[in-house]
Amino acid sequence: MTDLFSKSGKPKWLRAKLPSGPEFGKVRNLVDENQLHTVCQSAQCPNMGECWSRGTATLMILGNICTRACSFCAIQTGKPTELDLAEPPRVADAVAKMGLKHCVLTSVARDDLPDGGAKVWAATIRAVRYRNPGTAIEVLVPDFKGNFDSLDIVLDAKPDIFNHNLETVERLQRPIRKTAHYQRSLDVLQHAKSRDFPIKSGIMLGLGEKEPEIRQALQDLAGIGLNVLTLGQYLQPSAEYAPIDRWVTPEEFDSWKSKAHDLGIEVVESGPLVRSSYHADEQSDRYSRQAKLSEVSA
Repeated sequence: MTDLFSKSGKPKWLRAKLPSGPEFGKVRNLVDENQLHTVCQSAQCPNMGECWSRGTATLMILGNICTRACSFCAIQTGKPTELDLAEPPRVADAVAKMGLKHCVLTSVARDDLPDGGAKVWAATIRAVRYRNPGTAIEVLVPDFKGNFDSLDIVLDAKPDIFNHNLETVERLQRPIRKTAHYQRSLDVLQHAKSRDFPIKSGIMLGLGEKEPEIRQALQDLAGIGLNVLTLGQYLQPSAEYAPIDRWVTPEEFDSWKSKAHDLGIEVVESGPLVRSSYHADEQSDRYSRQAKLSEVSA
């Protein structure tokens, strides 16, 4: 059993690719030169080395200080000091320079703003599309406190894929997400689905959830017509955050992937190192192929 673990105490299946190569340096320079934030850095994503080496990054708008204090997330919490209205064209410029065919945008929660930052979201989507008309745009949004008027501002800008993470099972929402709500997140996803957007969500495992609770969460997501699901291992950013309850094996991730498919979720990315935007371009391609097949069979 000890052969399965490294000296750090983590299972060997959690080894991530170290940052290297010219593409990694190119992405870092673009992020720095355009004064941008990435969730890769702010959330301490274990896949940053791999993704940046592939020339991809998840760009984070609306600053890098979040108004919420979720106990799983490494992004800095506090009172934001900025609202950078010049950010959208810089994001569009970075996407163009990276030559992205699939762009993932996310943001901190901005509960300090009346619209939760929705207008900046919409401006960024439109700027990216104007500068990069052939680029698919995936958005990973906060819940906007369940305000559908704000949500519609984002949807009216017509992203290609709408992503909002459920993060964990219903019982663990309060201790893990604090000011978010399980049903609210489902409602946000369902609202986007009702407007004919492909919807995507993600769940972390290893926070203390039980098997029946995971199954119920998958059933709830499948019930609203979820198209793309990501399942990954929770990693504790530091001792201040929620502890890891268990290491979920690759075999269990494979099992949950099969169960999610059986429930009707078309595309499932499931594994220890999977994150919301991990191989998002490939997920999008798989979803598009699946959708075309469904149209033909219908």
